Amino acid sequence: MRETEVVLRPVVAEDLPLLGGGDAPYDDFGPRAPRTEPYSPELREFGGLAVCDAAGLLLGSVSWIWQQWGPMPESRNPMIGIWLRPEARGRGAGTAAQRALVDLFFRHTTVNRVEACTDVENLAEQRALEKAGFTREGAVRGAQWRAGSFHDCYSYSILRADRTG
Repeated sequence: MRETEVVLRPVVAEDLPLLGGGDAPYDDFGPRAPRTEPYSPELREFGGLAVCDAAGLLLGSVSWIWQQWGPMPESRNPMIGIWLRPEARGRGAGTAAQRALVDLFFRHTTVNRVEACTDVENLAEQRALEKAGFTREGAVRGAQWRAGSFHDCYSYSILRADRTG
């Protein structure tokens, strides 16, 4: 299957009603207030971008939160996530969007590592991450509170050297 061509752009207020989430079994994080504002560039700990097809149709969003593996600022890296509208799934858009986001981080920051984590049962996301060049590192036990209980996840990463070497 050929990947859907995607464009990443800032989230705008008009996107918010279409970025509801919560429709897949891996999205049940409990009641949350609806989003009322796009991601702000002033927010330094997390951010996100809209995922659109080549014609500009909104497919979903990618987001990130910053992690740090040690006391030095060089140990800081983004953990990325993705949500796609149901009609955008299964067409390669998730792979393309995550690959594009990784490219942005490696092109415009000095990070050495981009990571992602997904439920051990979320086979579609596991395939998308692997097609985007991520390596599965292992299981993270009881890491995610979802649907009323803790769930195991698989940790994935891609290093700068994976893209250049």
